[in-house]
This record gives sequence, structure tokens and C-alpha cells, in this order.
Amino acid sequence: MTTPVASANAPRDHAGPSIARRQRTQRARLREQRKEEGTGRRRKWRKRLLRRTPLALAAASAAAGSLAAYSPSSHTIDDVQRWSYETNLKTNPNYTRMNAALLTTSERMHKALAQEEGMRLTVYRDVAGYPTVGIGHLVRPEDGLKVGDRITREQAMAFLRADLAKAEEAVANVVGDLKLYQHEFDALVDLAYNVGEGTLSPAESPALNRAIAAADYDAIAQELDYRFAGGQVAGGLIHRSERRAQIFLEADYADVRPG
Repeated sequence: MTTPVASANAPRDHAGPSIARRQRTQRARLREQRKEEGTGRRRKWRKRLLRRTPLALAAASAAAGSLAAYSPSSHTIDDVQRWSYETNLKTNPNYTRMNAALLTTSERMHKALAQEEGMRLTVYRDVAGYPTVGIGHLVRPEDGLKVGDRITREQAMAFLRADLAKAEEAVANVVGDLKLYQHEFDALVDLAYNVGEGTLSPAESPALNRAIAAADYDAIAQELDYRFAGGQVAGGLIHRSERRAQIFLEADYADVRPG
């Protein structure tokens, strides 16, 4: 049998190159589609990661044996986004108890304190009869102020910073080596600010100091209740004591007053 030989003048079949072009186009479209799908999946996982970060941090803290009073509802996505992922959990006082000397009053406690005390720019007498001004600042002789005198907002904020520094130092001194979460530290600072640093001393608060020495956090919370001013029960101090205990135990800074 003789094999037929194609003529040199026979017309060429152009279907082959056309099919190849279509295949290349289809492959390019498929690559682009996969790329878009990959970007969408990464965006989806990034959002899911942000939602789950507080729980992941809590789990890591629990594995380290430092969960204790963790309250996931007290932390928002804004809190998480402000943290650096490179920050070691051991240096985050929201999840790890730390030496009180390393802590300062949180912004949430600043707001709670301002709500409780209010800001008054005219010197007045508090429920116990002591001259007071600004955000609960007890007027001292060196202030050169008397009832009825006026101060500026800047002076009120300066008094607040100085008073908080004293309260923070008092808390650090009374708790010693006992480690605290941020919210536990805040509650004790509020106590010192509200009733005076000297009230935390062993002579004035023996039960509180015994609880601190025993590292009994529940017992410490029970000693945050101060309701008397001038020998009488003050309604404002009742609510403030309840709020203080709530902050210490639950990291919940919300006002406890009805409505």
C-alpha cells in the first residue's frame, strides 16, 4: 500500500493555533479567578481572626495558668487592635497578674473616677465636711484654698494626676509582692483615692491586709466596701463600693446605679 503524501500546495489547517490561543486565554482567566478567590479567602480569614483574637488570647493565658478573673466581655475589638501581636502576654496586665509597682491607673478607671467624683471648680465641703475641689481633691493647707474659692480646669486635672500618683504608690506599698490584674489594681486605687491612702494601712484596715498577705483575692474584694462618711452611711458611697467590687472581681467598669 502506498502512503499518501500531502501536497506542498494543500491549504493549511489553522484550527490548531486557534485552539491553543483559546486554551491559553482560559488558563489566564482561571489563574485570575483563583487569585481573586484567594484574596477573598484571606480577607475572610483576617476578619475571622480579629473576631477570635480575644478568645485565643484567653486560651493562651489559661495555658500559662494565669486566666483567673478573665472576663472576655470586658474587652472589645478596639482593645485587641491597639495591642501589638509581638507583645508578650506576660506583659499585658489585662490577662496576666503583674507587680503593682509596674502598673498605672487605666483610662477606663479615669472615666469611672470622674463619673463618681464629678468636677467642681469651686471649693466645697464633702459629705464628711472636708474642703474639696476638682475631681474629689481633698484641699490641703499647701493648696492655699478655702471654701468658696475657684480653681481652673487645668488646676483640677493637675490635682487629679498628683492624687492618683499618691494612690498608686499607696496601693503598691500595701500589696507588696502580691500580683494584680489591671482591673484589680484599678479598684484598689479607687479605694485609696476615695477614703485616703492611710485607710489601707494595717492599723486602719487589718482585714484587708490579712487578705493581701494570704493572697486571697475574694477576701480582698470583700474589704473594698466603705460606706460611712462623717459617721453616717452615705448613699453615694454604697454605689461606689458596689462598683469598686464589680471592677475588682469582674473587670466591669459600668455604673451600678439604677437607670
